[in-house]
Amino acid sequence: MYTLTPHSHLPTLPRLPRTFRATATSPARTSTAEPPRHLRITTTTTITTPAAANGSSLRSTWAHRAWVASGFFSVLSSLAKSVSAAVESGSAFEPLLAAFLGYILADLGTGLYHWAVDNYGGPSTPIFGPQIDAFQGHHRWPWTITRREFANNLHALARNVTFAVMPIEFFATADDAAVHAFVGACAVCVMMSQQFHAWAHGTKSRLPAVVVALQDAGVLVSREEHAAHHRPPYNSNYCIVSGVWNGLLDEWKVFEAMEMVVLFRFGVRPRSWSEPEFEWVEATGGVPSESSNC
Repeated sequence: MYTLTPHSHLPTLPRLPRTFRATATSPARTSTAEPPRHLRITTTTTITTPAAANGSSLRSTWAHRAWVASGFFSVLSSLAKSVSAAVESGSAFEPLLAAFLGYILADLGTGLYHWAVDNYGGPSTPIFGPQIDAFQGHHRWPWTITRREFANNLHALARNVTFAVMPIEFFATADDAAVHAFVGACAVCVMMSQQFHAWAHGTKSRLPAVVVALQDAGVLVSREEHAAHHRPPYNSNYCIVSGVWNGLLDEWKVFEAMEMVVLFRFGVRPRSWSEPEFEWVEATGGVPSESSNC
């Protein structure tokens, strides 16, 4: 028994450390075991770090500037036609009323669109995927919008405005001042809504005095009003032009009713029902900075 016992244990003891050393120190085995770990670490870092933190993704390109210029050309052309027609007719009441209605409805339109892209779809959604990804990620890193350069922030909406306004301007009669006023005012408010949105995330000390005055007057959505959108349950205050529709839409539970319709018709739940606790809690590490120039 004395001689058998060492022989029964000794073969086992050397194997344990050898197996351990081979896993820890052998270059061949380490190279095959480590890459999956590194891949998992890289993936986690990508998810928890905002894509917009990369400085180049916040800068304006010449393509961005071209689309913004095109968008402004479209709306200014429409407004110029309205002014010209109003001067010829000698009446400014109708075009002014039409422009006011365009401004009011632009706020409603941005609220409906904001609600839709916040709650449905994802980066792979056709056509709207990039904007859906940007809006949904904005809840996680809202401060990044204050660091986007002007054309970078507006180019997507400017492109849509260009394609929408040009056909209307082509078919509308030149002497219809009200139509041109409505189209121009509504389009420019929609195109600028992302800049109004960015200002609503800025601090008063870093915003132009005229912007602060317009926010305080309720002409533009204020920081205080929009802040409610970034608090749980993240399902209110979607409008980002003036915010004039927010109280009414939230009081009448319009978006909740629309969500129920979508659920019963398509079986799709909005993100605000289940995901905000995990994906929409604001990540720290960013401090709003002054708005960048184009």
